[in-house]
Amino acid sequence: SDAFTPGEKARDFAYYEPLTVRDSSLSACVQSVMAAEVGQLDLAYDYLGEAVRMDLDDLEHNTGDGLHIASLAGAWIALVAGFGGMRDRGGSLTFAPRLPEPLTRLTFNVMWRGQRLCVNATRAETTYTLDGGEPVELAHHGRTFTLSAGEPATYPIPAVQPGPRPSQPPGRAPERRLPGTEVCEP
Repeated sequence: SDAFTPGEKARDFAYYEPLTVRDSSLSACVQSVMAAEVGQLDLAYDYLGEAVRMDLDDLEHNTGDGLHIASLAGAWIALVAGFGGMRDRGGSLTFAPRLPEPLTRLTFNVMWRGQRLCVNATRAETTYTLDGGEPVELAHHGRTFTLSAGEPATYPIPAVQPGPRPSQPPGRAPERRLPGTEVCEP
């Protein structure tokens, strides 16, 4: 994830999004993560909805053959790696949380080096809490900090200025899930 700059990622996402047909049940969760990373939070939320509803709405018309367990796990990935911005970068755990308008809070726990870390993000700030054990070094939006048990750390979430929402190939756009963003088809 460090091979490209944020600007390069945003340009690549804008270029490839109109070309990507998402014909796999695992596409929506991965595209949700990338959309969130480049600041396309509304689109990331739409893709999250698709990943979550894969089997509930039988989107691939094959739920009779069984559940898409990987897509269900992908919903967790879209939330934690996408909106939570969690990455393991060379053995260091980093976070860059950003929430779309419908989500007011995202809280998740991860075991990191045998210790339970709680991440509690709102649209304005994120609080990190360590349950016990030795201090751990983490990063929040590129800012490295040391988290100790019993000493929660809270940091603001920086604003992001995404470019225009990219389009998708005809008939391949995810369902709009934000109020007031319905698309009328001719």
